[in-house]
Amino acid sequence: MFDSLADRIKQDENEGVNRTERLLRWAAIIVLSVILFGGLFLGVKFLE
Repeated sequence: MFDSLADRIKQDENEGVNRTERLLRWAAIIVLSVILFGGLFLGVKFLE
């Protein structure tokens, strides 16, 4: 069926995700992380 798991992972990665979609996904992760950790930071600052 497949030579190895690594070959299957490479094949799956190349099938459906183009560069724009990948960049948008990473941008969304970064924005959500900044909002989450910024909110936590500000929450701790307001409690002091």
